Amino acid sequence: MQIESDVLIIGSGAAGLSLALRLADTHHISLISKGNLADGSTLYAQGGIAAVLGDDDSIEAHINDTLTAGAGLCDPEVVRFVVERAASNIRWLLETGIRFNLEPDGTHFDLTREGGHSHRRIVHADDATGRAVETTLEDKVRAHPNIDIHEHHIAVDLITRAKLGLPGSRCLGAYVLDKADDTVRVFRAANVVLATGGASKVYLYTSNPDTSTGDGIAMGWRAGCRVANLEFNQFHPTCLYHPRAKSFLISEAVRGEGGRLLLPDGQTFMERFDPRAELAPRDIVARAIDHEMKRLGIEHVNLDISHKPADFVKRRFPTIYRRCLEFGIDITREPIPVVPAAHYTCGGLVTDLQGRADLDSLYAIGETAHTGLHGANRLASNSLLECLVFAEAASEDIRACARSRPSETIPEWDASQVTDSDEEVVVSHNWDELRRFMWDYVGIVRTDKRLQRAAHRAALLLAEIEEYYGDFVITGDLLELRNLALVADLIIRSASARKESRGLHYTLDYPEPDTRHPPRNTVLAPDNYPGRDETPLSVEA
Repeated sequence: MQIESDVLIIGSGAAGLSLALRLADTHHISLISKGNLADGSTLYAQGGIAAVLGDDDSIEAHINDTLTAGAGLCDPEVVRFVVERAASNIRWLLETGIRFNLEPDGTHFDLTREGGHSHRRIVHADDATGRAVETTLEDKVRAHPNIDIHEHHIAVDLITRAKLGLPGSRCLGAYVLDKADDTVRVFRAANVVLATGGASKVYLYTSNPDTSTGDGIAMGWRAGCRVANLEFNQFHPTCLYHPRAKSFLISEAVRGEGGRLLLPDGQTFMERFDPRAELAPRDIVARAIDHEMKRLGIEHVNLDISHKPADFVKRRFPTIYRRCLEFGIDITREPIPVVPAAHYTCGGLVTDLQGRADLDSLYAIGETAHTGLHGANRLASNSLLECLVFAEAASEDIRACARSRPSETIPEWDASQVTDSDEEVVVSHNWDELRRFMWDYVGIVRTDKRLQRAAHRAALLLAEIEEYYGDFVITGDLLELRNLALVADLIIRSASARKESRGLHYTLDYPEPDTRHPPRNTVLAPDNYPGRDETPLSVEA
């Protein structure tokens, strides 16, 4: 049985859920989630959403802060597009039932400040804004009769006219694995939206949940879409360092509210790296911590906010306070051990202002996409904002295009030539090897030699994984490994192409920005990209 809809949305974070809600009154939606609906990265976003809401703030100030953080690679048109739509999207969230923290007067938002921002402009719901957004939108989505939810499903690949041997570059749907019964089904739709999040699980240490495996980026590339700026992987400076904590993020807002980074002897160090100290952009803070850890041979640094009143700390950071207390750390009395961890994928599938990717009827929104907003480094709390704004933009375009559902004959998934694997250890071993060499060779600080080593290992893994994929029945773990290996290869290729240090990409071989040429985006095009003959490897921002 083939499942048909007006809009197929692959991914259930802030981007996917908000798009579904914006379209559901007029369109029939199929919504795909790899796990439970709320299992993505949005749930774990602590900081908040950036928007100009204070009397002392301005659109121009938010634009300038974003451009400064982006180190010359932001698209100014896109930045203005997003910033100007921020306040209306906050109002839309309020209309859905989300409640942000207010000042004691009960009428003004309790705005906070994060690294790279010149003003207090971050709206938040305590220190669990992502949870408030995700759970509220989830409740609305589950209640809407026009949204069919398919949890514990993982997309295998996009279905295109080209893949069927037909002329044209339209996307017709996707093959999707139902993990409950291991059946691959055809989902066909007039519009297909990739909202699968980023690829931070390509690294050994990450603040992201296990779902962040670059699925949308990999599927889009295999279908013929370009990717841009995948060398810019943001490492959050402060992830809790504890053997049982796995990937618990310590919000940047802790530093925004006066938290200080300390060495084991209690000395501060950030002022040696940037005059903004703890409020410097994330890439600078992450490199500073990495430098001090390597210089001193230490396993972590400390983040201390215990000098603030205990009542303030508990009220402002209730989630962080409770979570740290579970590990025996009272943040009102002692510092928090922290390390950098892979956090956000600034690059992704190339899209325009409507979220349209390189294939007809295909969209990419959220962390999956490269819109031009983030440039070489994402400004804090612009990510949830990007999800909301481009979900709105894509919904407007989908309505305006009024596409009909595909009429093409799509064959069912053929598993007749494969067998059950008797060596599942291959998947787990390759997964571990991939994430370790990416951390060691393509991490916070890079060199040409490290990238060459990574490229060699990635090529071997890709060949082995593709052979395994062709011989055996697919599983969710195998699909994620296949996608991660491809995205790792694209990250390495992108990093190798940039012969300078800029934003999140820092290489010891080229430690300064290239001032001889205008800043350029790194754009890679697959062999089956419809406009490949017209697109160079790199284009100016």
